Amino acid sequence: MGFRLSHCIAFLGWILPMVAFAQIAPPPNYDQKLGDVVINATRSETPLNQIPLNTTILTKEVLESSPDQTIDQVLKNVPGVFLNDVPYYQKDPTGQSINVRGLGYGRTLVLIDGLPANDAFYGTVQWNLVPMSSIESVEFVRGGVSSLWGNYGMGGVININTKTPKNSSQDVSASYGAFGTGNVAASKDLIVSDAMQMRFSADYFASEGFQNYASISPAPVNNTKGMTTNATQNSNIRLQNYFKPTQDTNAFLRMGHSTMADLSNNFAIARNFIQTTDLAGGSTTKLDTNKKVQVNAYYQATNFYKQTANSAGTYINANYTDPYTTLGASTQYTHDLKVAGIDQYILGVDARNISASNLSNNLSTTGSGAVTSVNYAKGQQNFYGLLGQIKSSASAIPLEATLGARVDVWNSQTPTLYNAGANGANPTYQNIPNQSKNQFSPSLGLLYKATSNWDLRTAAYQAFHAPSMNNTLRSYGNSTTGYSISNANLTPETMTGYELGTDYRWKNGFAQLTGFSNYIQNAITSYKITNANSAFATSLCNASGISGCTTSTGGYTNVSYYTNQQNLLSRGLELQYHHDVSAHWALDGGYSYTRTVLTWSATTDPINTQVGGVPMNMANAGVTYYPTPQASLTTTVRYVGNSWMATGSLPVPAYAVVGLKANYQVTPQASVFASVVNLFNRQYVTFNIASQASAYQAGMPQAISVGARMTF
Repeated sequence: MGFRLSHCIAFLGWILPMVAFAQIAPPPNYDQKLGDVVINATRSETPLNQIPLNTTILTKEVLESSPDQTIDQVLKNVPGVFLNDVPYYQKDPTGQSINVRGLGYGRTLVLIDGLPANDAFYGTVQWNLVPMSSIESVEFVRGGVSSLWGNYGMGGVININTKTPKNSSQDVSASYGAFGTGNVAASKDLIVSDAMQMRFSADYFASEGFQNYASISPAPVNNTKGMTTNATQNSNIRLQNYFKPTQDTNAFLRMGHSTMADLSNNFAIARNFIQTTDLAGGSTTKLDTNKKVQVNAYYQATNFYKQTANSAGTYINANYTDPYTTLGASTQYTHDLKVAGIDQYILGVDARNISASNLSNNLSTTGSGAVTSVNYAKGQQNFYGLLGQIKSSASAIPLEATLGARVDVWNSQTPTLYNAGANGANPTYQNIPNQSKNQFSPSLGLLYKATSNWDLRTAAYQAFHAPSMNNTLRSYGNSTTGYSISNANLTPETMTGYELGTDYRWKNGFAQLTGFSNYIQNAITSYKITNANSAFATSLCNASGISGCTTSTGGYTNVSYYTNQQNLLSRGLELQYHHDVSAHWALDGGYSYTRTVLTWSATTDPINTQVGGVPMNMANAGVTYYPTPQASLTTTVRYVGNSWMATGSLPVPAYAVVGLKANYQVTPQASVFASVVNLFNRQYVTFNIASQASAYQAGMPQAISVGARMTF
């Protein structure tokens, strides 16, 4: 493993005596219990204590005290988030997503500095774009936010705020740990003047990986030739510019390039490689003391090359090339009235175009590399939205209301889709009609200030989510997991929901309790075709042009097809707690109960059964000890209750994992840390990312890392 627990204990033993005689001071102010925190994810810069939806802030101090080394693994400890105990870099890039409130993966919006970050083709989140070294804070607003953001707004919105220039300084950090996992990051801030600031940053991450799906599958393979761990390498380069073209205008321009290469298919001969280039710019102009206009535009180009191997890992059986681009822009007008009970209104319009193609080459089962069949599809999706929101407060009673509505126009065009034989010969073109939908997404939030510390809140909303182009354009599979057939006729889902909650904030802490109910109609899911309806499978396989794609003997035994033919209901409770007990001790806790089922399905998927990949009970607790202002020691416990890997089958036993993190600020410019994930090296399987997964996933074993950061 490279490191042992004794090494970490020795490291902690070195840190604590160094700080034994320093002056005691209160622990850091997490800003979660005060109302002066402004949430940018609301599009209206709303103070934390005025939001009617359940909201969590992860501040710099919270991020630094977490034993987990990637942002997805930090978020998995927040109530309402369903991410398993496998870091993003150990997962296939097509499965790096987030599930909020059991609504399913790809149904929650993720922003980086206020601009969309969900992958344009797969709907996932490429967490490698936001290394921990670049994050200042994270805003997490749960609940339907389609009235503000449109697509992906079902589960809520996560806005990752990155670091901005503070002074002309340099920052360097590095860490290394178990399984050859290392990270190096550097940044340079340059303050040219009050009107011009720049930040350049770069990072590199690599890991040899720890897990091997096939070895713990319900039906493990015997021949593991070519098998490997999930090695990965990520890199990012970013340039951020902030300037003032006029006295009343603040503007920004951001550019970035990233690469990610991994072997998450578990075979040394099959890899994934992603290159992404993005550009974003915008401005905020103050028209008057209470009026402003914001304009943003962004562009992203990605090329994704993917390979899969046969079950023995002896040859490549398919490769996929997915180039895609996103072009978007938005304009918003904000007026702070504070007249006749209306505090503020906003009007906005935005547009986004996604263009993509998929080339699938299915290769010979002899391992010769010959192309036996070809699938090709290209298409685009367009999103147009018009939104409005009014905030109002009553004068007679301490009641604040937020009324929002948005109209979205969505259309999908697939001008080219064909299936061909060997080397692309004799293509058969499919005639795919254009798809379109107009969606009205209203929302109403009420917040009642019972006392200065205690409030009651409720919200009702409607939201929608369009199908990802991965589901509409890409048919894929291998001999281990079967074959998934795309459906270019998919249409958006619609969700209605409501929640009721309360927040209590006192001088040294806060407590939040929220109950919710969300109902998705026309939910998109992958329908597994069994031998009982093999005729349907055969017809789909024939249309796909895939050699061997059949449920009959000698072909694929697991064929699935994307449909809109089911409804999903998710209900639950969320509890979060923080308390600064004294100058030395702080406590954190969280719990979520989530009941997620299909209430109707035209397929064979079971209804009224807990959906796979959604544990019903999850909890976390943390204790932080501050021996001095310069040092902290945090212990965390994460509990995940019983769940299903696939709905109604492949049970996943409950488990609990302990983590440990120590920080010490050696000087104002230098700090060191040590962390342990899975302190007691528990061996367990964790829930998967999909409701129909067919192989168990091993949770991360004990992983120790040490690191340092220096600013100069």
